[in-house]
Amino acid sequence: MGLFDEGNTTVKAADIDLEPAEAFAAVALIAVAADGVITDSESQGIASILSRMALFTEYSEAQKKEMIARLLKRIKNKETKALFDAAVAKLPQDLKETVFAVTTDLVLADGDVAKEEEQLLDELCNALEISEAVADKIIDVMMIKNKG
Repeated sequence: MGLFDEGNTTVKAADIDLEPAEAFAAVALIAVAADGVITDSESQGIASILSRMALFTEYSEAQKKEMIARLLKRIKNKETKALFDAAVAKLPQDLKETVFAVTTDLVLADGDVAKEEEQLLDELCNALEISEAVADKIIDVMMIKNKG
């Protein structure tokens, strides 16, 4: 069963209002939840990324925690497909390759790429309209980065 299978069909992307930063965080959380488990390294990776990105400078630590909790609640409530679609629609063009790179990094952080995570990266690449050449470069670099 994929991450988007048997989701909550009553919630649509149009029902979810996200700021660009929230959309970015949503995609990252969806990616690390794709295998059904969020590892400590993945959680730490998300927290680390959010803390150093200019996109999140206006968010206090409490606001970031609340945002993550709210997004995770949607994932746990099987609203993942609607959240994914809303997030992709809200991401500015200049953040699409960045979110793909960050997401790829997070997925590779635990040293294991589950089938569901690989499928999600494929879906994300297509949804963000990232060329195969750029996606391959990003994946290659992140694989090198996460070897050690």
